[in-house]
Amino acid sequence: MPSHSKHPARPVATRLVTDTRFTGRGVTIAFLDSGFYAHPDLTATRHRIKAHHDVTTGVTLKRAVPRPDVSSWHGMMTSVVCAGDGSLSGGRYRGLASEADLVLVKVGTSARIRHEDIQKGLEWIRANRETFDIKVANISCGGDWEASYLTDPLSRIAEDCVREGIVVVAAAGNSGDQRAHKVLPPANSPAVLTVGGLDDAKHGQLDRRGLYHSSHGPTIDGLQKPEIIAPAIWVAAPILPGTPTAEQAKLIADLSRTEDDDTLRAILHATHGVDAELDALRDAPGAALRSLVELKRRDQKVINEHYKHVDGTSFAAPIVSSVVAQLLEACPTLTPMQIKRLLIDTAKRIDDVSPDKQGWGVVQPAAALELALSLKR
Repeated sequence: MPSHSKHPARPVATRLVTDTRFTGRGVTIAFLDSGFYAHPDLTATRHRIKAHHDVTTGVTLKRAVPRPDVSSWHGMMTSVVCAGDGSLSGGRYRGLASEADLVLVKVGTSARIRHEDIQKGLEWIRANRETFDIKVANISCGGDWEASYLTDPLSRIAEDCVREGIVVVAAAGNSGDQRAHKVLPPANSPAVLTVGGLDDAKHGQLDRRGLYHSSHGPTIDGLQKPEIIAPAIWVAAPILPGTPTAEQAKLIADLSRTEDDDTLRAILHATHGVDAELDALRDAPGAALRSLVELKRRDQKVINEHYKHVDGTSFAAPIVSSVVAQLLEACPTLTPMQIKRLLIDTAKRIDDVSPDKQGWGVVQPAAALELALSLKR
């Protein structure tokens, strides 16, 4: 098992009450995002990526993903948070849908995702749902403008996907701390399961739960959004290999594990050029070096050389998508609306927080599965 920093993150599976009998086996989840990478947590045990489609080029690759670029990190993180099997963490940072299959749909870049390209991505998913047996679509991005779901083409195709049996899960957005906290398409659509953010201070206890600054309604059509919330901060996600971020995370992780001052300085001399601030202090007293290393570990949210903490409703949404995959494994005949109702009926609201901001409350994976199985009997 790879070694961890002395301050490991608590996995989401231990912060929510989950049912480990179900892992999304036999369920295919499509992800719409800026880019992707075939991370070992998705491929090492079993290559679970069925296809990669790029709406900007129209190219579809079966069981392959293009070489990573600067836009690959976000979709890599969202897909692994949902469906990673924790191969690089000895299973610690395993997603709830760790045996689900994936279809990856690139709808832009980290610099720009266009409203119409998300629409194209959903149109491709709808057209290819039977080919790849797509049951869930996770959208951790949003459109460019507020619109009515009655007229907006992106919202309309999201509604069409749900009518044809695909559970569409969308991030609410992160503008809840702003005066204009608009919920943008396709998260504004009534058929879409829209996910806001929970801040559980990485502990999971009910008395320490609060809200993340996620966007919320009422929408332009007067609808309450989001429907439910899930952890949106202190979420463990992979670092894109081969990047300066990965190189720096490895250095910080190695230094965090080092107790001998001479070894500490030897590592810094051997890695000159990775971190300018550490280079400048490499001959300083050991205590000063350790203080800087710890500050950098916290500021850069490094867990170890492979994972870091991330935040945003972009990561709350795939947590809910993983629960949807569990439900579909347990009860394959469930419709999108039945799944939405199960999650709403079992969610737990946070006291003293407006329903407008949290919907029906925090997702409860085990309770939703128990209710689904009881109805199946």
